[in-house]
Order: sequence, then C-alpha cells, then structure tokens
Amino acid sequence: MNIVSHGPTDGVFEIEIDRPEKKNALTETMYRDLTSALVTAEQDPQTRVVLIYGQPFCFTAGNDLQDFFDNPPTSDNAPVFVFLRAMASLTKPIVCAINGAAVGIGTTLCCHADLVYCGDTVKFQLPFARLGLVPEFASSYLIPRLAGHVKAFELLVLGEPFGAQTALDIGMINAFFDDEAYLTAAKQKAKQLAALPEEAVRATKKLIKDNIKKNVDTSMSVESRVFSERLQSPEAKEKLSQFLNR
Repeated sequence: MNIVSHGPTDGVFEIEIDRPEKKNALTETMYRDLTSALVTAEQDPQTRVVLIYGQPFCFTAGNDLQDFFDNPPTSDNAPVFVFLRAMASLTKPIVCAINGAAVGIGTTLCCHADLVYCGDTVKFQLPFARLGLVPEFASSYLIPRLAGHVKAFELLVLGEPFGAQTALDIGMINAFFDDEAYLTAAKQKAKQLAALPEEAVRATKKLIKDNIKKNVDTSMSVESRVFSERLQSPEAKEKLSQFLNR
C-alpha cells in the first residue's frame, strides 16, 4: 500500500506517500487512494487538520511516467484530476511537510496547501515544458500570482530545480528546517492549528480561498484539457520516451 493514513491524533489526520523504491512516483492507483484519504479526512468529525508528507529523502518524484503512458488521463474523471479537485476544494486546512525531490505535482500541490514546511535539501522542480507538457493544478495561475510573470516563466518553462530559499522568497513555503527537523516542525504546526477554534479556522480558509476560487477552477479545467492533449502529441511522446529510456 503506497498511500498510508494515520490517525487522527490530536485532530491531525496524516497522509503518507510511501513508495520509496520508486522515489514516491505517483500512479493512477495512488491518486485514487490519495483522494479516498482526503474524503475520509473531510468527513471525519474528529479531523481538524490534514498533514501530507513523503519520505525524508523524497516527497515525490512526480507522476510515474510509465503509468502515465499506460493510463493516460484523457478525461476530467481521470484519477489524477479527481485528486486535484479534491485537494483544491478541501474545507479543512492542509499542512505539507516536504524534503528531497518534489517534482511536478510535488511542487504544484504546495500552492493548495495552507501551511508548507520543508527540509533544507528539498529540490522543487516544474519540468512540464521540458517533457512537452504544460503546467497543472492551476499552477499557471497560482505561481505567477506568487512570483510574478518572469520568475514564474523561468520556473514553469525552463524547469530548473530550485531550493527552499527560492520557495520561501516567492511565498510558496512558510519555513525550512534541517532535514532531521522539518517533519517534527510540520507536525507541531499541524497540532497547533488543530487546537485553534475549528469553525473560525475553516471559515477563514474559505474567505481566503473564495477570492481566487473561480480563477483556480477555470485554470485547472483548461490545464487538464491541454495537458491531456499534450500527452498525445508527438513532441511529448518523444520527450517522455527519452526520459523513460535514459
């Protein structure tokens, strides 16, 4: 089982990505399990906060490209797109703890978390254009909103890795810690958040999110369509094949 749920304990429901042998690369089945865990957390009256994390050396290497070849997401009901909508619409606050590789979805989901804490050797990367693809998870809207156009273009098109300091500078994360301390820090913040008045926290999150919800929903819809089209393009097939066979 590659997605493991823990709790809730002290109001915190933990979701762990646990596929270390494949650098936590996400498959169609894992997206289904992530969605199921989010739905469980949303419906559980004892859960006040959701904490998402991977392994100390790797949050996630992104999508499992072989699985993407075998099960391309060609409709809005594809498991990956269902997960994106589930996370974006969760009413309970989400805390992410990230270290090591955080590729593609491993970076873009930070834009939908409410608090993000990292280890100091984290390596974010948005390699979509390099693979003949386009951004997803409303990152084409949210990252320019955080970083401005020219920095967003650099991150989303050149697709070079960037570290915790850059992520902090553009406002994508709250703080970073030593590799040995980041998960403990994130769990402490999640517990602190869970101890606050629940309805006030959720109402505040809704007020913040409602200001951008329409643009996020539109961006996700358009990105999903173009992403699916790009997956079928000769350019993307060539780049993805080169990546798999390198």
